[in-house]
Amino acid sequence: MSAEAAQQEIPEEGEVVIASVKEITDHGAYVTLDEYGNLPAFLHKSEITTGWVKHIERYVNVGQKAVLKVVRINKARRQVDLSLRQVSGEERKEKLIQVKKHEKARGILEIVKNKAQLSDAESLKYTEMLEEEFGSTYDALEQLARTGVDALKKISLPSKYVEILAETAKEKIVFPTVEVKGVMEIKTDQPAGINIIKDSLTAAQSVKTGGSKVTITYMGAPKYRIVVEAENYKIAERALEQAIEKARDVIQKKGQFAFSRIDRKKGVEQTS
Repeated sequence: MSAEAAQQEIPEEGEVVIASVKEITDHGAYVTLDEYGNLPAFLHKSEITTGWVKHIERYVNVGQKAVLKVVRINKARRQVDLSLRQVSGEERKEKLIQVKKHEKARGILEIVKNKAQLSDAESLKYTEMLEEEFGSTYDALEQLARTGVDALKKISLPSKYVEILAETAKEKIVFPTVEVKGVMEIKTDQPAGINIIKDSLTAAQSVKTGGSKVTITYMGAPKYRIVVEAENYKIAERALEQAIEKARDVIQKKGQFAFSRIDRKKGVEQTS
């Protein structure tokens, strides 16, 4: 959102916002809304917490950033009343994640602006185009980091800018991952046993389901640890299952194969 747009807009009732506390009084706290051009708003003491509030400073302080909910608005007078007690833990968490993503995107776009030698007007124009297409600049950058320049093929942006943007997004945005683990026991008495085992492990490690990564390490004959890393457990579990199937298929009729799951919570093996 541009500074001009922020000055003109006002939040909606029920919206969760970030506010900067400016002044504490006996009746509540005067704040400004960070995302709306520092629009003044008020947090009444009755909306700070359930029950009677004797010292407001126990909950909010001057200079503090607070996650608050809009409970009443007067658009004509541009008056906004806020609540702290009506913000759930999940809403607070989601808002802070959103703010963190916004700050991350702003930092990346500043880097790109300097690398591409853009004017303020050009940078703002391109940013608004990204927001219009993806909803937010962070979503645009995340898609770029995943799929590269093809993510922006529907937008008429300079190729040099797109290349720098994609390169920087891939460098700066790190996707969270999860891991699932297990232990494979592979035995064979065939003359070419070593090569058969290698083929079995290579087959398992070739699985790339959903962008997952399969890593296998030697633990001591006949055990091999297998770790699957992916963006969520659903993908990781599917990739692990496929990797085990591939390894078992290679060794089948040529030796013995067993798999023990390492419980991700307890870190112990569970035979399956």
